Amino acid sequence: MEIRQKFTGVYEIDNHIATENLNPGIKVYSERLVELKDKEYRIWDPRRSKLSAAILNGLSVFPFENDSKVLYLGASAGTTLSHISDVCKNGLIYCVEFSPRMMRNLMDVCKARENMVPILDDATKPRSYMNLVQKVDVIYSDVAQPSQSELFMDNMRLYLKGEGIGILMIKARSIDVTKAPNKIFKEEESKLKTQGFRVIEKVKLEPYEKDHMAFVCEFSF
Repeated sequence: MEIRQKFTGVYEIDNHIATENLNPGIKVYSERLVELKDKEYRIWDPRRSKLSAAILNGLSVFPFENDSKVLYLGASAGTTLSHISDVCKNGLIYCVEFSPRMMRNLMDVCKARENMVPILDDATKPRSYMNLVQKVDVIYSDVAQPSQSELFMDNMRLYLKGEGIGILMIKARSIDVTKAPNKIFKEEESKLKTQGFRVIEKVKLEPYEKDHMAFVCEFSF
């Protein structure tokens, strides 16, 4: 079995991608664990994580570092978050989730990982958690609702450092089921560009996620 580093904290193991497990012996979502050279790795499932799907589809900008501060919008049960937690071992991840039911599942993950801070709140109202969140290096947004680009930009303006990077996972069908996904992707990209952001990379997520696209953005000034 061969292992090769792809990004900071992300590895390729026999055509799979993986992260080194922050909590050896403990799974988060029934992922496969692999032991190599006295370390344990968690296989990162692209059908359970859009960020994993983007990496496998050629994502070249991966802004997460060992000590990054991250604001994650749409934390859900913590599947993708747990891998970012593996990567940002000495960083801090603010995990915003609106659903109390999903937050209960997320709390189980956060209890075992000191670099994750759970926040039960509404990502469309970013000022409501200003007392909890510092400026961050990366904003990751995966909120499937019609205003997903707008809430992403609102959070970018409030919380992202000037040189920071934002990753927006667009789900076309959550914006308008009557329009072609490619038309929606163009419209959302236009919103980003006209409101002060530069799109530096775009990656479609098929075949892992239908009608989804990842946008990697930064401030355009």
